[in-house]
Amino acid sequence: MRHSLCNSLLALLFVFSAGVSAASYDKQINSILSASEMPEGVVFEIVSGDSSALKWALPKARQAIEKLRQRFPELSIAVVTHGQEQFALQKKNKQRFKQVHSLTESLVKDSGVNLHVCGTYAEWHGVDAEEFASYANVSPAGPAQINDYVALGYIKILIDKDDD
Repeated sequence: MRHSLCNSLLALLFVFSAGVSAASYDKQINSILSASEMPEGVVFEIVSGDSSALKWALPKARQAIEKLRQRFPELSIAVVTHGQEQFALQKKNKQRFKQVHSLTESLVKDSGVNLHVCGTYAEWHGVDAEEFASYANVSPAGPAQINDYVALGYIKILIDKDDD
């Protein structure tokens, strides 16, 4: 029952996010870059049913973060991953997803990015918070974490594979 509910919720997320196009992603980044004032922050959302999605999503986020930080060096940035891809950040997957772990650790420790995984989604899959790498902050709920950032004035940007 919980598994089918989880799958239904994830399917709804995909339906709602499918309307975001590459033009929208690029337009959002360019809009921030051309703004006269720095926004409160930017929160990147990553949600996918693909367990290896962080292999393409995190480099895409890093590229955008570098551009945004060139323009606004003090910009607060967060990344929230709350789909199947978040499990790549489990300690047990450090060798399998070596580049993902290396990039995540660098974003957090060197670039000051707050990176969150979804505790609720992890729990639905029998994964405890302690099973994630120390540089992945386990939030009670990924969507709520995003909403908290948006409430603080952050601009939400969905990272989608179709954006390329």
